[in-house]
Amino acid sequence: MSWLPTLQTATPEEGYELAIKLSRMAVKKTQPDDEARARMRPEYANDADSLIASSHVVAVNFHTVSQANDHWRDR
Repeated sequence: MSWLPTLQTATPEEGYELAIKLSRMAVKKTQPDDEARARMRPEYANDADSLIASSHVVAVNFHTVSQANDHWRDR
């Protein structure tokens, strides 16, 4: 089974968790070396601009997930 079988989620909270997973998977696919990511983590973990950029990526992914779920509204 795919790690991403659907963008459908039952709740906005589940959608946000999926957005975080999408963001993390993008980093992992871009830099597949676990050790390299571990070496870089202290640099961005203490950099406000990097954290803001990370939050932006999650927000963009959450927007995508919310669109896929019609903002969790019944029609």
